Formats: sequence, structure tokens, C-alpha cells
Amino acid sequence: MRRHLAPIAAALAFATALPAAAETLAITGARILTAGPAGTLEPGVVVVRDGKIVSVGRGAPPAGARVIDASGAVVTPGLFATGSLLGAVEISALGDDLSVDNPQIGAAFDIREGLDPASTLIPVARTGGLTSAVVLPQPAGGGWDYHEDDGDVADDQLTSGGGGGPRPNTLFAGQGAVIRLNGGEDMVVRGGVGVVVAFGKAGAQSAGGARGAQTAALKAVLADVRAYAANRGAWEKGSYRELGLSKADLEALVPLVQGRTPLIARVHRAADIRAVLKLAREEKLKLILEGAEEGWMAAAEIARAGVPVIINPITNRPESFEILGATLENAARLHAAGVTLAFTGPEGAAHRARETRYGAGTAVAWGLPWDAALAAVTINPARMFGVGDRTGSLEPGKDADLVIWSGDPFEPLSTPKAVYIRGQAQSLTTRQTELRDRYLDLGRPLPPAYKHR
Repeated sequence: MRRHLAPIAAALAFATALPAAAETLAITGARILTAGPAGTLEPGVVVVRDGKIVSVGRGAPPAGARVIDASGAVVTPGLFATGSLLGAVEISALGDDLSVDNPQIGAAFDIREGLDPASTLIPVARTGGLTSAVVLPQPAGGGWDYHEDDGDVADDQLTSGGGGGPRPNTLFAGQGAVIRLNGGEDMVVRGGVGVVVAFGKAGAQSAGGARGAQTAALKAVLADVRAYAANRGAWEKGSYRELGLSKADLEALVPLVQGRTPLIARVHRAADIRAVLKLAREEKLKLILEGAEEGWMAAAEIARAGVPVIINPITNRPESFEILGATLENAARLHAAGVTLAFTGPEGAAHRARETRYGAGTAVAWGLPWDAALAAVTINPARMFGVGDRTGSLEPGKDADLVIWSGDPFEPLSTPKAVYIRGQAQSLTTRQTELRDRYLDLGRPLPPAYKHR
């Protein structure tokens, strides 16, 4: 099988030097996993022209096409890093562009405005077959850096949101964006894809203490937003009552209350998941759950509500009282109940985003059907965030975002041999591989910077 893969690498090197619109490309001989209506084609042919997929099927490549013989390889859509921090973080010493703690700017914070296409983490992500990411802001204060034990408790900690560091000034973390991982100035595919709100302990902290306080605060805010949308002119003239948010936040939340933008609820405990489902039902909000480590305990309710879920499929340790029910079977149980899944990677899917496919493989090992795992890192997140008509599956008319693998993409020993974004071959060189190559031969002359003058 592997004897066919050397020509793929050579073809990739050749393709990188060519503009995407200059030719028709045909990838032949591979097992094609489309994540779309065509299912699996073995062998199949993918034809690409001008950055778009022209056809996916069987038979001979079109006349005049440049052919890449991928016999023995596997071709999939490019993978998604969902719930990622890519483009907004680099190293901790530099800080990040993930959160705000400003009473005037919460929902209006748009993470796409600060993304860095030159981030050194993006090439590393591509080495894991990732071509797209859903980047989400983080709640100010977070609520993550607490240690739950039975030690001494101060008076200000006698509520769910007590302690845990400074209290944030806003209920809303901001708006997410879908990006392509080509490292170009055109990296943003779609902005404003959802408004992030932390629930549970972190949400209680943002509202001043208890979980119920957050629910009351959110309902009051949403009522204000609806009032603003219905009386914008009067409010602008100062002839309407005072509202509890800045104009920027009110404007940002109008699509949310109108059902055009989803609420992305970062929530963990089963009881909190049920509370969020109830809130969304009462307020008629479009909803996506993120985290949901105890989602399997409320799987029937989630499925009944038609709410999709973003999970890290390898979370199985009860690291806090909010995730005592965490299990590696979470993905399989949610899927069995009929819940649509998307997978995130470890540690915010940034420095370790390339490991997203390992999580998908782990979910398969713990009972999730293989095709469902592929959907969770391709077409499902694309549809969840409004770009399913452009990417996420191999279908005619969609962007040619695809990966040629040496084998099963969920097998750790398989590697991407070629990654295409909008039909353009991407470099698989990273800063790490450059350092490796620089010092691979210790017998060669030192680089100029190491020479004494």
C-alpha cells in the first residue's frame, strides 16, 4: 500500500508552486470518504478546478487534468477544529485575544477582529489534517481555575459562583468565527456564528453568585434586547426607557433573540444542561451546547430539542464536581440518542489542535460508529456554524478543502500526505520541523548565527 505514497508527496511539492486557478486536478485511485451523499467510493476520483470540487465519482479523470495517483491512500474532507483558539493565542507570555472584561463590551466582542493569520500554530494544525476552525471567545474570569475540596470556605464562596478569582463584568463572552487554516488574509470564512455564554459555576460567577441569578439576569437582558429591536428609533432619540446594555451589545444580541444566531452555551453538569435547554425553549433561542461532559445523562432531552453538541471525546476524568459523570462513552451515547456531534481537541484545540483526529478515533474505540466520528470533524461543524454549503464534505460546488492520508485518518500512525484548502496545496512544514531538520545532521557546518566573527 505505502509504495504508492511517494508520488503523492512529489505531486504535492509540484502543486504548491502552482496557482489554484491554473489547472484542473484529478486525484485518482484512493478510497474517497466524502462525508456527503456519495458516501464511500473505493476507488474514486475527485476533480478540482479553480479551487472548487467539480465532481466526485468513479471512472477516468477528464482529459487535460493533472493526475495525482493516490492509489492506496485515503481522501477525506479537510477536518474542523471546533471550539478552537487558533489564531487568537500564541504563547502565554504574549497574552491572547480570547476574552474581554468590559461592562460596555460583551456580546459585541467579535473574535475575528484580532485573529492572526501568521500564527505559528496554524501550520502545526494542518499537519493533523485540519483545514478549518471554529474559533470561540472565552468567558472573562473563566471559572476554570478553582480547586474543589472540603477545606476552609470564606463567606464570599458560599454560592455556586463564589471565589474562583475576580468576577467578570459581563454575561456574554462574545461572538465566534469560522476560519480557514491557509494562513492568508482571507482566513475568515464567516463571522458572528454564535454568542458564547458560560453556564454552571462560571455562569453563576458572572451573575454575582448563584445559578438562578444568571438565569434571571439573562432573561432580563433578552427582554431588553427585544424591546430595543422593537423600539430602536425611540431609544435612539432618548424617548424610551433605559436599557441594561450598551448599544453595541444590544445590536449584537438582536440576531440572537430573532433566532438567526445561536447561543453557544458552555455547560458541563447534567442539571445545568437541562436548565439551559429550558431557558432556550422559553426564550425561543437557537442553541448549541459546548462541553457537555455529562451530556449523556440528558441525551434524550438534548435529542428531543434538536440541539447539537460540541464535546471533547477524550474527557473522562472527574476533575470537578461539574463533570463527575464524564466518560469516554459520552460521544457514543449521545449519538445513539440521535444528537448531532462535533468534536473539539485537547486544551482549547490550539497548541494541540492537530490531535483532534485522535479524539475521534478514541470515540470510535468506545462505541461511536466510524462514519459518525468523521461527520463530527467535518460536515457536522460546518452545518452547525452555517458553512455547510461551502465546506465539510466532498461534493460538487464546494470548496476543495481535502486531505490525502497515508491510511485511516483516525489511526495515529497515519499521516497527511497532502492538504488542500480551496484547491491550493498547503505546506506541511512547521517551525518544529524546520528546527528538527536544522539540527538533524550534527556533523554539518553550524548555521551562520552560531559562528564567531
